[in-house]
Amino acid sequence: MAEPWILAVDLGTGGPKTGAVTLSGELLAVAHRSVATAFSDDGGAVQDPHAWWDGIREGVAEVLSHGVDPAAAVGVGITGQWGSTVAVGKDGDPVAPCMLWSDTRGRALAAQRLGGALKIVGYSPANLVSWLRLTGGAPSPGGADPLGHHLYLAAREPDVYARVETLLEPLDYLGMRFTGRRAATQASMILSWLTDNRPRGKGDYQPGLVRRSGREPAKLPEMVPTGSVLGGLQTAVAAELGVPEGIPVVAGIPDLHTAYIGSGAVAPYAGHVTISTSAWIGCEVPFKRTDVLHQVASVPALRKGSYLVANNHETAGLCLQWLRDSAGVCGGTAASGNDGYEQLTALASTVPPGAGGVLFTPWLNGERSPVDDRTLRAAFLNISMTTERAHLVRAVLEGVAFNARWLLDSVERFIKRPMTTLRILGGGAVSDLWCQIHADILERRIERVAAPMYANLRGAALFASMSLGNIDLAGAAARVLLDATFDPDPQARNVYAPMYAEYRRLYHRLHGVYERLNA
Repeated sequence: MAEPWILAVDLGTGGPKTGAVTLSGELLAVAHRSVATAFSDDGGAVQDPHAWWDGIREGVAEVLSHGVDPAAAVGVGITGQWGSTVAVGKDGDPVAPCMLWSDTRGRALAAQRLGGALKIVGYSPANLVSWLRLTGGAPSPGGADPLGHHLYLAAREPDVYARVETLLEPLDYLGMRFTGRRAATQASMILSWLTDNRPRGKGDYQPGLVRRSGREPAKLPEMVPTGSVLGGLQTAVAAELGVPEGIPVVAGIPDLHTAYIGSGAVAPYAGHVTISTSAWIGCEVPFKRTDVLHQVASVPALRKGSYLVANNHETAGLCLQWLRDSAGVCGGTAASGNDGYEQLTALASTVPPGAGGVLFTPWLNGERSPVDDRTLRAAFLNISMTTERAHLVRAVLEGVAFNARWLLDSVERFIKRPMTTLRILGGGAVSDLWCQIHADILERRIERVAAPMYANLRGAALFASMSLGNIDLAGAAARVLLDATFDPDPQARNVYAPMYAEYRRLYHRLHGVYERLNA
């Protein structure tokens, strides 16, 4: 008999990855389809949910073409981007493009809703106290989250809003496509900040926070416990994908949670760093805490009474994509897919650490942690007549790592201890050079998980297997393998330490300029 496997879906910002993953965490076959993001000058960032589904359907077909037995599928696991909003009509179809986690068009409305005559970091004291007490966080006055999206649709696109039956996170939208059920979990709804996240809280919607946010209760999805089986795979969907109908579909969880599982670093305070479209540094902690000034919070994890450290860099791997696709740094040669990235990192390896003194700030779409400032923009500094393409590419790789070091400083203060070793995952971790740069700039040992690009996919499958009763969290972590270790180079520190000192000063010197330029 064929080995049982989980159909895993990772709906990243770059597009859906699909895979057949055994109950032991082995990747039998994987596929990836790209989905374009449409940006607009008013802060819009949207994707077409139909393109997601097309990518999933095509990806599953590719996975099965590798000899995977469709009859051996025993479940479906879902992960991916969060803090985004799909407006779904009565018939289950989207009535508008998905507003992504980086869409800030509702910023003025969110700032008005959350602020007051007296404001503390953008919030009225009553709002700040109410949200932090129950949730450990709060919606962003910058509008780049479900509250901002809701307010924008209701006020600026009333015709669209009138056709909305339910506002869903992308994870929960996929759950609905698979099962027909419009349901969310405490995990998938974290960035709506509407649930009681206290250690003894039940994780259900809090009517007072719903009223305070101005969100319409009727348009919120049903709430079910994290790890719930939403239902069986619908007959029509099973036929479309070519897998058995009725196999259980586990409610989706954010990529923060599946990165935690997929890193294998599940012990308290064991950290991981993800280099994907965005980036973050996470770990499990035994407390609920919020650092409002640096946008770091602990949110409900997967074990009772435990939390995951949550934060986010808006653009990380996206900076390298921008360099490849928009900045013309490849010199006019054809560069696409992984070959383009390999070409860029090979070019970067031809120059020594420090990129000839060039610094890059990876703030293409503002920043969220450790500062919440949507007016920030990227920049190259200290370019001279001797600067070549290789220096620019290396500066981008180093700039993302400098930004990670800036965040690591805040995270270590938040957890009140150093993180001496970090697991690394995400598409950016495929590059040995980028992993070594992170080790050198973070001054930490970096351990890379095997197949780092698909760590979240593996995490989604392992979580589904956990939810179906096949393994526990420790068993899931034991199935994660490492393929390389990167230790800091003492010689590189002589170059990077003074550059990082300058990098830390840049925000305070430049944010006023960006605020005026992007008012």
